Amino acid sequence: MSAQRMLFLTVAVLLFAGIGLSGWNQVHWFLYLPAGMLVFAGLTGLCPGLVLYRKLGFK
Repeated sequence: MSAQRMLFLTVAVLLFAGIGLSGWNQVHWFLYLPAGMLVFAGLTGLCPGLVLYRKLGFK
């Protein structure tokens, strides 16, 4: 596993821990999107955010 994938998973775990400590019903649904995308990126190695920004011309 690469350091980048491990970073994605670590940030996702921290986000889900914050959601859990705040209360699953108290947190807005929008906060689940970045956490879910980071889990996807950590498991597959394909980060949707990086792909989007690279297509927009950022390096």
